[in-house]
Amino acid sequence: MGRKVTVATCALNQWALDFEGNLQRILQSIEIAKRKGARYRLGPELEICGYGCWDHYYESDTLLHSLQVLAALLESPVTRDIICDVGMPVMHKNVRYNCRVIFLNGKILLIRPKMALANEGNYRELRWFTPWSRSRQTEEYFLPRMIQDVTQQETVPFGDAVLATRDTCIGSEICEELWTPRSPHVDMGLDGVEIFTNASGSHHVLRKAHTRVDLVTTATAKNGGIYLLANQKGCDGDRLYYDGCALIAMNGCIFAQGSQFSLDDVEVLVATLDLEDVRSHRAEISSRNLAASKVSPYPRVKVDFALSCREDLLEPPSEPIEWTYHSPEEEISLGPACWLWDFLRRSGQAGFFLPLSGGVDSAATACLVYSMCRQVCEAVKQGNQEVLADVRTIVDELSYTPQDPQDLCGRVLTTCYMASENSSQETCGRARELAQQIGSHHIGLNIEPAVTAVVGIFSLVTGRRPLFAAHGGSSRENLALQNVQARLRMVVAYLFAQLSLWARGACGGLLVLGSANVDESLLGYLTKYDCSSADINPIGGISKTDLKAFVQFCMERFQLPALQGILAAPATAELEPLTDGQVSQTDESKLA
Repeated sequence: MGRKVTVATCALNQWALDFEGNLQRILQSIEIAKRKGARYRLGPELEICGYGCWDHYYESDTLLHSLQVLAALLESPVTRDIICDVGMPVMHKNVRYNCRVIFLNGKILLIRPKMALANEGNYRELRWFTPWSRSRQTEEYFLPRMIQDVTQQETVPFGDAVLATRDTCIGSEICEELWTPRSPHVDMGLDGVEIFTNASGSHHVLRKAHTRVDLVTTATAKNGGIYLLANQKGCDGDRLYYDGCALIAMNGCIFAQGSQFSLDDVEVLVATLDLEDVRSHRAEISSRNLAASKVSPYPRVKVDFALSCREDLLEPPSEPIEWTYHSPEEEISLGPACWLWDFLRRSGQAGFFLPLSGGVDSAATACLVYSMCRQVCEAVKQGNQEVLADVRTIVDELSYTPQDPQDLCGRVLTTCYMASENSSQETCGRARELAQQIGSHHIGLNIEPAVTAVVGIFSLVTGRRPLFAAHGGSSRENLALQNVQARLRMVVAYLFAQLSLWARGACGGLLVLGSANVDESLLGYLTKYDCSSADINPIGGISKTDLKAFVQFCMERFQLPALQGILAAPATAELEPLTDGQVSQTDESKLA
């Protein structure tokens, strides 16, 4: 009698509305899962269309193309003899739902709509979807003709049900449902569900992995059971970074851990687990069994299929492992860097342009690009052909193979120190030294002629010439003269981003990077439309405290001694006149 089940979960780098690419990645993950002996494969939330489709969910085409991908999956020989659990939007009775479609051998077993939608912080699921509110109830869903032609089914169950296979019972949670106070896995587990699946579209936040792992291990420790978590990875064409972290757990222990930050588009985790361990774990919890005897039953969809084999005595079960966490500094060095890579390769641009001031924030942003270059070189070294092909497209050189992060950084990152009459030699030197150490193509220029010209236009029109406070001007004059410099840096940054490669005889344009940390936004200590107004701002969600720790980490891990001077220097915008050649304006004094 078989009791050991082999199950698979995955993290996929799906792109919003990239239906063909998404299909290929789903098929690849199923192929890998089968090769590793899995009989059940779980994928990320909304993996067919990509999570970040935003208002494209309103379009009929998004639903249509999702159905076309589903039809292709149902027809593919790759999906035979394995239960496949995929995510897509489904319209039922003119209402859009965020669903799991679970199928086996060309037949749909169940469409399970999401019951608790994520609708706070970065999430807006209630804008596009409606939660299924009828707990433990299903309806008949009439399949579209294109799916009927493939499955030969007219209707399938739609709603809150579980799958009863020959050897076990499987129940679905979808992302947010794990985070709610009354998660479905509680009642499902009491009703005899032994395998819980969770398809997520969970984005990266510093230290969030701890919460995720705690939720899953606590759920399976209290109630017993096997838990599979799948997640989206990459930027999905969105401003968020989804950080993988797929996992398989049982009875409060982790049995498989996926990477949190990786340039691999497809990652599949497989574990072989003994259902008898779940049953014996539950048998010992008297309070759980008392609650189970009173629970309302779930509708069960019978599936004539087993996740275990008859002869599995010799099949070695997976061993529990200790979850390995990244430090916050490592998370910063890896997460935003992976996101930058994803954004760059999809943008069709040739690299990044970064105004480098010699301060901590822009230095941290430069370090993120350098970290990206290190990861790309490592991925190529490990044989990742997709990354190699993307690098060659970006640098416009078909024979190029990145080996040295500094060399790659010189090809994809242009840094620029924009001096004014208020800039010091110290910040100029620090910027130049860091650029040399990471290998970026560095430009030094002076914006003072532009500042003089713009202020001159004002004086010509009004007949008044504003002065800095140090020269007897009012606070209004002083602030306006500071902001002119800051805003002109943005104009110069975009001009050079668009044309500096042209001037060097190279193809393409550059994405402008901003470097404003979250504290500046919260405090309002910033100039609107200065050089922190950019195409993307990779440190926009990170505090100054975490950034300083990250820069210290980079100094030691990446061997960048220039960062020592940057960390030691007082933070300054350098927008007011120098005193005897020295900086007189500091951020601390301005905020006091």
